Amino acid sequence: MRPSQDPKNLGELLSAQAERLPNKVFLFFRELEVTYRQLDERANAVANGLHREGIRKGEAVALLLPNGPEFLYAFFAIVKLGAIAVPLNTQLKASEIGYILENSGARCLIAAPQFFDGVRPIRKRCSNLQLIYQTGERAGEGYLFSGLLAYPKDFPSVVVDPHDPASLIYTSGTTGRPKGVILSHRNYLSDTEQLCRAAQITASDRFLCILPLFHVNAQVVTTLAPLLQGGSSILMERFSVKEFFPTLLRHKATVFSGVPTILAMLLAQRKSGKFDLSSLRFCICGAAPMAVDLFRRFEEEFRLSILEGYGLSEATCVSSINPVTGKRKIGSIGIPLPQQAMKVLDEHDHERPVGEVGEIAIKGENVMTGYFQDPRSTAEALRGGWLHTGDLGYRDEEGYFFIAGRKKEMIIRGGENIYPREIEEALCRHPKVADAAVIGLPDPIWGETVAAVVIAKADERPNPEELLEYCRSRLADFKCPTRVFFASEFPRTATGKIQKLLLRDRYTGEAR
Repeated sequence: MRPSQDPKNLGELLSAQAERLPNKVFLFFRELEVTYRQLDERANAVANGLHREGIRKGEAVALLLPNGPEFLYAFFAIVKLGAIAVPLNTQLKASEIGYILENSGARCLIAAPQFFDGVRPIRKRCSNLQLIYQTGERAGEGYLFSGLLAYPKDFPSVVVDPHDPASLIYTSGTTGRPKGVILSHRNYLSDTEQLCRAAQITASDRFLCILPLFHVNAQVVTTLAPLLQGGSSILMERFSVKEFFPTLLRHKATVFSGVPTILAMLLAQRKSGKFDLSSLRFCICGAAPMAVDLFRRFEEEFRLSILEGYGLSEATCVSSINPVTGKRKIGSIGIPLPQQAMKVLDEHDHERPVGEVGEIAIKGENVMTGYFQDPRSTAEALRGGWLHTGDLGYRDEEGYFFIAGRKKEMIIRGGENIYPREIEEALCRHPKVADAAVIGLPDPIWGETVAAVVIAKADERPNPEELLEYCRSRLADFKCPTRVFFASEFPRTATGKIQKLLLRDRYTGEAR
């Protein structure tokens, strides 16, 4: 059941649905059930509390939280205020968190207590950070988040325009520093609406959310889509192979969204027991290319359709998907969502013919406003009115798109985007390293694994474990190399650029 009128912002969407479906359970989390009305009232209370403490429209509020109801209370409170949510990847190290807090100008941080060890060392240099709230029951750092729930539950009187920013989603950058993707209320609403139409989502659907809420996938696919249609969301704190099937069966989930790595893990777990999956309609898979063999084995074993799609944070979440009804093409990322256009461009931004590989470009109301305080990167990414994705692909004669590779040197490990430059810079700061090149090597579970090829300084012989530990202390775990190779020189082009494709080919064999 959708709102009778199109909402103008995310806060209005929640309030409208709470009025129409006050007693329907929207959120299932462990033993907790939260109705539409309760979610709306708790978001209003948090919004009023933050406003009382000085948070105003246009100001950034950072979230360092695992999956849980507090994340949703805070996220919707922030957007109701017209403030800007800055969800932080909970795997980031202190220096990475500090950079984002400082760059975004966050005035407030809402965090779970287990993450404060990463916050303490960088608090003093976050000049704008004035308020800190801690979830949980014991006061430790700052104020208790639960205290905000005691504020009035009426809707905060803030006018929020559809084009106002709703969030800053920080992605890793090829320069070694993450960039803040500005997503507006219109971006979120447009992409969610298009996904619901393409995937034929209804009020009867129950989405199982296993991906982290700091990702746009979990925000759009498994939260906003069921919210827009009057469905429900089943939230897991984190993905667990052991808990996945019992949670799915208990709440009779109809849809879940995952990445190829998770599907591979579920396929392995399935062999240890049989489960009744008759409630499931389909699974949405994206974030990384999926091997055709894994695709076929998963569908055969689970007797469940996979809707493989494609998207990126700069386009809010989803830009293409294989149809629910009609032709699906295994290995394809499907066709563009309604009201989005996709094409394949050459190096001069001219459209390539059918079947020829080029850079995928996207156009639509879901495309970001731009990169936060980075006009040069914004102009480059949005030149000609199209979002240049950096991904290489082609389309066939029926309009289905296929991924062929990545123009950027991005590595995708288990759905997480990893850019080599940041890791290379960390390695090159080691006193025994002269140069480093980071590449992705094929991996049957993770899709790709991170490997570092290192040239040591003269008369130095660093130990591989020494370099790995050096990275672990400075980078999020998912970014750290799992293998280190040593070389005397790198293959380079005439202009001096490292030929990473040659390195990848060379060390793929050695890794095996």
